[in-house]
Amino acid sequence: MINIPVVFSVLLLVASVVFLQRSRRAGASEKVLGRLSSDFISTDKINFGAVQRELVRTGIHLDFWRVMLLVGIWLVLLVIVLWSAGVLAFIVTAIASVVLLRFYLLVRLRRRLQRMIVQLPQLLDHIIRSLKSGRTLGDGFLLAIDNCQQPLHGALLRTRNSIQRGMPLSDAVDDFAALYEQEEFHILALSMSVNQRYGGNASEVLENLIRLIRDRDQASRQLRAMTGETRMSALVLGGLPIAMAGYLFLSSPDLLLGMWEQTSGQLVLLFAFALQLIGSFLLWRMMRSI
Repeated sequence: MINIPVVFSVLLLVASVVFLQRSRRAGASEKVLGRLSSDFISTDKINFGAVQRELVRTGIHLDFWRVMLLVGIWLVLLVIVLWSAGVLAFIVTAIASVVLLRFYLLVRLRRRLQRMIVQLPQLLDHIIRSLKSGRTLGDGFLLAIDNCQQPLHGALLRTRNSIQRGMPLSDAVDDFAALYEQEEFHILALSMSVNQRYGGNASEVLENLIRLIRDRDQASRQLRAMTGETRMSALVLGGLPIAMAGYLFLSSPDLLLGMWEQTSGQLVLLFAFALQLIGSFLLWRMMRSI
């Protein structure tokens, strides 16, 4: 019979060796890039993986070795759950932790993007004033980045570093728009690309973009006010099963614990948990669409 804890221990040992080698290579690369730019930030790299990309988008600045440390701790906890509570508890814990982490990152990203879009008109207004004072579009953009507030300032640091290293302004802004995947940022990148290639009055284009962003923000606020009752109903529907399960567990814990001790009861509870996740995800998608 295969000893599951031993197998997982071997896998964790192999993974730790691989992560250690990759962290050393990443550290060496960071030192080289740090000599090229004094204000270099380790997370602001063009070539970074899916996990680091999500961390950059959400504004969480963690080094590669710290990410791997957290992943290792998570795997150790899963092994402990598997050893002490069984396979079903291991599966539930693994799925629930991934879903909760993803939900937290999505909520954090959405709030950060909303704040960035609200701050974008101030950035564009600063660029317009710089253009009217005689500066170029690139100089005005860099000066506006230095004077804008968080989180937009932190999100644009990578773009500023790229421009200072010689990347064209349109390509750097297009890279920023591709990272955050927002229509307002894509419009800004397109306007700068057109201005850099064909010329024209950049101030007028930026003023139209400011007007567009403010009109969309006002319409979004009105829509949220009109659909407040619908969103509250969705929150109640999503939280009611969880509240009922918590009440049953506190009032009569033997009921749920007795079901968990039986195979059929475990299947029923896991099926109910899966339906709760699916229903919460669908409600969340419907809330995002209004």
